[in-house]
Amino acid sequence: MTPEAKSYLSKMTNPFIFWWAMLFKLPSAVFWRLKVKNLTPDQCQISIPFFWRSQNPFKSIYFAALAGAAELSTGALCQLSMAGKGKFSMLVVDFRAEYYKKANQKIIFTCDQGKELTAIIDQLEIEETGKLTMISTGMNPSEEVVARFYVTWSFKRKA
Repeated sequence: MTPEAKSYLSKMTNPFIFWWAMLFKLPSAVFWRLKVKNLTPDQCQISIPFFWRSQNPFKSIYFAALAGAAELSTGALCQLSMAGKGKFSMLVVDFRAEYYKKANQKIIFTCDQGKELTAIIDQLEIEETGKLTMISTGMNPSEEVVARFYVTWSFKRKA
């Protein structure tokens, strides 16, 4: 892991620094009280609580809040993988969701495609692009799958 990746990892797993970074970069994450439960080069887990800020009128977590947590679980892995490896641009180019159960408890979204992602990032040449569809699975405390999100990221290595 590069020194920049270690620094990014340290910042993302420090609740105080994460809160401040999200306040300025992604304020909805602060509003919904998203938390980094685990971040390694291989996996990222983000939790979202069920409470008044995240719920919809049907007494479950609002789909957009679930989508935000799922995207963050994939995007944090992307940022960690690219840290210290040069300049990149990244963009979500496709997004799909499947819902299985009512999200009326804390949900933890897990993406464990870090190795696959790192292989794609490391092989990109300058001005070359790559894509990866990352899967984030949301589970409730009973370990039942509540939702699964498919986030396709496009990466371009810059000069």
